[in-house]
Amino acid sequence: MLKTVFIPLSESKINKPYKIFRVKVDNNMTLRRMLDLGMLRGAEIKAIHKSPMGNLTAYFIKGTVIALRDSDAKNILVYKAP
Repeated sequence: MLKTVFIPLSESKINKPYKIFRVKVDNNMTLRRMLDLGMLRGAEIKAIHKSPMGNLTAYFIKGTVIALRDSDAKNILVYKAP
């Protein structure tokens, strides 16, 4: 039996596809922003570039590229896409 391992999006590998499991935030405004960006359960997301300073990462999701701070990305749980 395979065990699904969930990791924070901030720990995802570059150019590896992941699926979103859950967005866990305390603030409704932040949750709304994440949902507006396409951060829905089951959506595929892929890190494509990490900033030189390492605190921002560009992600490809739903046909567009977005940048997230690691402090925001750590609140999004993902698992490896099959």
